Amino acid sequence: MRGLYLSIMFTVLGSLFFVGWGLDKLAQHAGSGQDGKQENQITLLYRQLAQGLTQQLNSLPETALTTTVHQFQQQYQIPSHLVLSADIALPNTLLTQLEHDGSLLLASQNDQYLLGKLDQHPTYMLQLHFPLEQEESQPFHYVLTIALYLGICAIVLLWVFPLSRRLFLLNNAAAKIGNGQLNVRIAPSRFSYIKMLENSFNTMASQIEKLVADNKILARSLSHDIRTPIACLRFGLEAALDSKTLAKKDNYLTRMDNEITNMEDMTSAFLEYASMERQAFHLNKQNTDIKALINSAIDDCSILAHKKNISVRLVSTTPNIQCAVDNHWFYRALVNLISNAIGFANKHVLLSLSYRNQALILTIEDDGKGIASDKLDVIFTPFVKLEAERSREQGHFGLGLAICVKVIDWHQGTITASNAQKLPGACFTVTLPTTL
Repeated sequence: MRGLYLSIMFTVLGSLFFVGWGLDKLAQHAGSGQDGKQENQITLLYRQLAQGLTQQLNSLPETALTTTVHQFQQQYQIPSHLVLSADIALPNTLLTQLEHDGSLLLASQNDQYLLGKLDQHPTYMLQLHFPLEQEESQPFHYVLTIALYLGICAIVLLWVFPLSRRLFLLNNAAAKIGNGQLNVRIAPSRFSYIKMLENSFNTMASQIEKLVADNKILARSLSHDIRTPIACLRFGLEAALDSKTLAKKDNYLTRMDNEITNMEDMTSAFLEYASMERQAFHLNKQNTDIKALINSAIDDCSILAHKKNISVRLVSTTPNIQCAVDNHWFYRALVNLISNAIGFANKHVLLSLSYRNQALILTIEDDGKGIASDKLDVIFTPFVKLEAERSREQGHFGLGLAICVKVIDWHQGTITASNAQKLPGACFTVTLPTTL
């Protein structure tokens, strides 16, 4: 929003400055033209009168000066009188102009007057008053005022147009999302004042699209997977009712109890995954020793590894790395990845920790048969199970890697799957931004 505020201030202040400066230059140009016209028509007339009177006074004796000036005043109705030269204080520049031109135009707040030099009577000066010319350019001033406001309005409109355009696109995109087009996004623009708002909108739209897609997958998978245990329950119930012996009834009831337990586990796993989006708003990130956290996750998976006779080893080329993570969820993602590698490994699971380009790089490899190349893109999709033997009866619902993707995404990281780096099986690479 800072860019929006700065653009508003720059537009308003800049328009005031540039439009005002341009109109001021125009007014000065017009005023200079009017002043020249006034000098030629009005002031020049008074200069000629003063020049003629001073020539007449220069030809008269000093005793007749006052009478002649009084007669001139009565004849032409122009206020004029003699003043002592000693009473007139002028700077050197004006004295030089008076000596050169023989007359000098001066003005006060209420009137203006001409001083005429009497060469034959240097003790005196002629002072000829005439009124200030009434301003005749009021309409021009109104035009300048209107031009000022219109210029500011035009500049502000030019500034508002891109903003209104981006707001229109934002409103249009929101309406399309409301109508079900969840893939609509705001295209970035260099000239947008609301980039932060547009980025937030795009992020929100992406989260909505992902949430709706997950809910669709959840509903589809749940409706599909729940049919099998329900069918088993119905078959077991009918078989138990038809059984003639108590032993057979107990056998069917035990199988039905197992199916109910599996249904509870499956429903709990599905509901937990569906509620994970809310967990993103309650993360408790704190600086954590990632190497120590990985070792703790390895220890937690040691019972499973010992049961399958799998060796799990961590190789680190970096010192202890402090990174801001949510310990609970990031630890869970690590356990999911390690236990998944143990489940598919033959003998070995290798973890490698390194630091490159301001990012922590963690690879988890196993020596199993790897992942088919056409399955690498779907391995992180919720409810996808690549092997039928890892069935729901064993507690596998295809959510482990999907949970890892969400957790790593909460920490602004990435996770990818590939084959054959140091070991011949699958390799999962976690990249997490951090600093040493």
